Amino acid sequence: MECVFGLVGNGFAIVVADTSAVHSILVHKSNEDKIMVLDSHKLIAASGEPGDRVQFTEYIQKNVALYQFRNGIPLTTAAAANFTRGELAIALRKNPYFVNVLLAGYDKETGPSLYYIDYIATMHKVDKGAFGYGSYFSLSMMDRHYHSGMSVEEAIDLVDKCIMEIRSRLVVAPPNFVIKIVDKDGARQYAWRESVKDAPVPSA
Repeated sequence: MECVFGLVGNGFAIVVADTSAVHSILVHKSNEDKIMVLDSHKLIAASGEPGDRVQFTEYIQKNVALYQFRNGIPLTTAAAANFTRGELAIALRKNPYFVNVLLAGYDKETGPSLYYIDYIATMHKVDKGAFGYGSYFSLSMMDRHYHSGMSVEEAIDLVDKCIMEIRSRLVVAPPNFVIKIVDKDGARQYAWRESVKDAPVPSA
């Protein structure tokens, strides 16, 4: 019951994901980070089959790093999104990944951007996007409250509204969320929104 959403504000992009690792009716852990830092100014948030999600995002991360190592310059956010979309399109005709991706980044020339890429390799540049069951609620909240040029405080307030709506309306709502931000200062973790914590394992 995954929930991944993101939005673009004034000079930054924010991506939010639930942190539940779930299989069938079991919750295996509630602190799984589904947002990977691609490089200093890019984030990739993914939802889908856990194995595909981890393998594909690591594959993209390593190839983005390889490009920078070989050429001495990093990929732009648009180039990284097009590469990601291309790899999904190639895999779609061989051994498909069931992975949906939100890719956020910041470029000096163009500023912040957010790309929506689904498992059948459809790509769009968007101001706000979402995947998973939580998208039914987060998209409606963002449609109502989102506006271009939002400040960080306004964006975080909207993120909290989306999380509260998911928690209160979705019958299988994940309890915890991680929030990450990318701006001119780089990609970094901003905050966690936790209502459940994993119990510590007692020492033998």
